[in-house]
Amino acid sequence: MSGQARRITLVITNPHRLQEGPSMPTSDRFRPRRLLALATDSFPARAYLGLVAVGVAVLFLAPDSPYAMAPALLTAPLSFLPVVLPFGAGTVGGGAAEAGAAVLWGGWLLLCALVNAAAFGALARRPDRTPSARPRRTLLAAAVDNWPARVYVAVVAAALGTFLYAVLLSPDPGFAGIWPLLAAAPLSFLAAAASAPAEYHSLPWLGTLVFSAGVVLAALVNAVLIGRLARRIGSTPARG
Repeated sequence: MSGQARRITLVITNPHRLQEGPSMPTSDRFRPRRLLALATDSFPARAYLGLVAVGVAVLFLAPDSPYAMAPALLTAPLSFLPVVLPFGAGTVGGGAAEAGAAVLWGGWLLLCALVNAAAFGALARRPDRTPSARPRRTLLAAAVDNWPARVYVAVVAAALGTFLYAVLLSPDPGFAGIWPLLAAAPLSFLAAAASAPAEYHSLPWLGTLVFSAGVVLAALVNAVLIGRLARRIGSTPARG
């Protein structure tokens, strides 16, 4: 029997087979179960969660040491989002207020850790791409081809623009560098460390240039992770 005859026979014996594709709708809705699966079903994601757990243990064992900042740094940049709120882990005003703030901070830290772990899990999986697509171009496209990554890039751009305006045009820059530092954390802290020696160079703008370039690179890494995570959570899983 020829190939065309076999196809005709298949259509006659199962006329509903051709309707299986359209009958399964796709959806871009947020899927918490997929987020949890991405955060736990790969070695990079589990290793990251283990590292965060070690950081939390250090926080409780040595709260006054410099390493107590490890949980916040490991779960950045989302962990730094509450700094714009008038309350947080350091809230004072009585036992109940402090306990409530600590519980909220702990829950937020856990959520940030799960989101970051899911991003590592999404990065560990091979991206869905056509055979003709270039891997590098596909990887960087995740930073701009979805709304979560675009919003993040816009936030970093606003923070960096505020910093450059304060440093180059304002008579008193103050602590303007804190905003791009937190927005592009944790890798932006490496940019700050790299720009520190340039502050003592004969060229005063060199430190600003090094810091700004480091923030851009750190934000690009974060945007790619956010984009890959958004793709994995929003896409419909393939059915075999």
